[in-house]
Amino acid sequence: MSLMKTKNIPPDIKSKSINEAKIEISDILKRLEDNEIDLENSKKDYERLLLLNNHVDNVFKEKLNKIHSLGKKK
Repeated sequence: MSLMKTKNIPPDIKSKSINEAKIEISDILKRLEDNEIDLENSKKDYERLLLLNNHVDNVFKEKLNKIHSLGKKK
């Protein structure tokens, strides 16, 4: 399932650091909460929010796997 999530994430999101993704997620949430955009754009923002969230989740999983593999080498 994680592989499928990674495949669907666009390159512009994959290249973001966790901090950059967090900032964009915060911006999107603010727009959605403040009703600053119309329905069509809110749908696009929501879809991007999901992709950003998947990206952050994948980055954390990769880091966790590295930590586990380092622990097993000892």
